[in-house]
Amino acid sequence: MSKGVKVAVIGGVFAVMVGGAGYGAYNIMSALNGGGATGAAGPAPVASGPPSAEEVEETTAKFFAAWEKGQAARAAAYTNNDAAAERVLTSYGEDAHISGVKITPGKGSGATVPFSVSAKVSFGGKSKALNYRSELTVVRGRTTGKALVDWQPTVIHPELERDDTLVTGEAASPPIEAVDRDGTVLTKEKYPSLGPVLDTLRDKYGDKAGGEPGIELSIRHADESPDTSLLTLTKGRPGKLETTLSASVQAAAEKAVKQYAQSSVVALKPSTGEVLAVANHREDAFNAAFEGRVAPGSTMKIITAAMLIDNGVTTMNGPAPCPNTAMWQSQTFKNLTGLEPDESANATLAGGFLRSCNTAFIKLVDEEPLTDASLTAEAEERFGLGRDWKTGITSFDGSVPASTGPDRAANAIGQGQVQMNPLNMASVTATAITGEFRQPYLVPRDLDDRRFATARGLPSSTAAQLKQMMRLTATSAQGTAVRAMSGLSGDIGAKTGSAEVDGKATSDSWFTGFRDDVAAAAMSQQGGHGGDAAGPIVAAVLRASG
Repeated sequence: MSKGVKVAVIGGVFAVMVGGAGYGAYNIMSALNGGGATGAAGPAPVASGPPSAEEVEETTAKFFAAWEKGQAARAAAYTNNDAAAERVLTSYGEDAHISGVKITPGKGSGATVPFSVSAKVSFGGKSKALNYRSELTVVRGRTTGKALVDWQPTVIHPELERDDTLVTGEAASPPIEAVDRDGTVLTKEKYPSLGPVLDTLRDKYGDKAGGEPGIELSIRHADESPDTSLLTLTKGRPGKLETTLSASVQAAAEKAVKQYAQSSVVALKPSTGEVLAVANHREDAFNAAFEGRVAPGSTMKIITAAMLIDNGVTTMNGPAPCPNTAMWQSQTFKNLTGLEPDESANATLAGGFLRSCNTAFIKLVDEEPLTDASLTAEAEERFGLGRDWKTGITSFDGSVPASTGPDRAANAIGQGQVQMNPLNMASVTATAITGEFRQPYLVPRDLDDRRFATARGLPSSTAAQLKQMMRLTATSAQGTAVRAMSGLSGDIGAKTGSAEVDGKATSDSWFTGFRDDVAAAAMSQQGGHGGDAAGPIVAAVLRASG
């Protein structure tokens, strides 16, 4: 039951008691007597509207005072979810061993008050200062009308999420010293985007790297993801963990994604499958570069073109008309606004690919011998998608389900039910230009003897045609990737993509490309056309790989 509300049962009559005893007694007698006495005073009205400045100041002061004294239940009573707040506040002192709390409020804005916390963490005879900033908002209680702290775990620490707890003790895993392919040490301080990746590597390989755990204050996550270390009281002995990453490419990737919101990028070596960089710029800590599951737009046409060629439907220089619209089982598909149609006898698959003509591909997906499962077979058997990749950290390896109806056509242009992430599309590019599928990986497999996924790869003639079409897309006058890839030296190629998202006015921006023996792919959610956001990200990463 909501805070401030009690139920009494008298003579079989339910009466609600709210606030003080006087109001409750009035309601009980009213219920028993069939109404209030004439002229009897009614209950005091419950306050409404936003809390006043005075209420915000008073509530905040009381909450902070109880928190500072370690009075978990009392502090929680000043929130609008006392049960949840009390659990976290109790854990703050008992499990996290945080004491000596001093809270300094900052200048508020309306009902929101920023503040700084200084305290100490003590465990096993060791103590260390803890300092951080957070904020809270005061709201009006729905039933009581009282001014209360709007309970969020972030009030207690900005990195806490729902049902997370703070704990101090021996770390769950020994620390690691992750190094790149050349021995450069990789830290979350220098490469912030790698923070969640390094946490995962520590959780998975800390014991195997030969280190010893220390004493730490950490966030224990409710979703069982690796603990997030906040403060080290006693350093453990880190074990050395080699990765395939390149510090220089990683630095370029992190700088590039920061230019665009909700962006992710992956770079790898097509000749080996080694991941050179993984970076995300997001409002959350989700590794969308490896774990994202969204439509890849027209970058999918790399796989669709391979399907058409491998099944003998057409070739790079074979016919592929590009009309304004294409009908598939009662659904009309269109091209991007401004794309000139080409239904001449000279219209080719290469032309449709480099200009990213949707209708050129839609018109061909029902040709013999293609079936509802043909695109799925191409994706899995040739490109290794959906085959349980063992990259060394958590990753999603793509999904191209066999689809009927309009989704069969939509899948061919990277919409419908297709789901990908930058890791998948960087791998698709690597397979397209080499003809061989080499499962991407971040940690050498000899560390844990895990089994890599395998696939047949592409016939050499198919790979040669795909690579040439990607080259044309990046270098010919009408190629959609020309602007983004401009100025890059070496053997280059690319494919753009724009993925429409239900309920969003702006499409997701996708881009994948290669330069010599480096392939990269990026997405920027609601970033527009492929060359608008994802293109510059990929180009910056490829430029750094030279």
